[in-house]
Amino acid sequence: MRKILIATLVAFFTTPVYASTDVDIAEIVDHYKTVVKQIPYTEETCRVVDVPIYGNVGKEPTTSDILTGAIIGGVIGNNIKGEKNGGAAGAVIGGLIGANKDKKQGIVGYRQEEQCTTSTKYTRSEEEVYDYSTIEFTTGGRDYRLRFKK
Repeated sequence: MRKILIATLVAFFTTPVYASTDVDIAEIVDHYKTVVKQIPYTEETCRVVDVPIYGNVGKEPTTSDILTGAIIGGVIGNNIKGEKNGGAAGAVIGGLIGANKDKKQGIVGYRQEEQCTTSTKYTRSEEEVYDYSTIEFTTGGRDYRLRFKK
């Protein structure tokens, strides 16, 4: 069946067709379309920003803060059962705690720094390109329009 179909098509398309003389070609028109292209490019943007500087904030320890911590630490250290020289160790630890009781970490200032970022952006480009052609003609009193590519 397939061979018969192919043979019929070959015979049909290879047989010369004699056109009548009443064919009027109206016009052949080329049709174009707009193609939009996105062309990438990179852009670097820089700006100056304030960057925080961290450090100790709060008041400096006073002698009374250190002594108060040492005394309280010594009393606690002496009350630990079975510890020899617990009061001395407690006094040292209490003094350190007293010296650091008002110290906190926080922002102590700012420094300016340039920071840059790279981003991709696109330029739009439009171009007219060939799409297809049409031929319009009249034969035998009927109008025809055929579409084709060159």
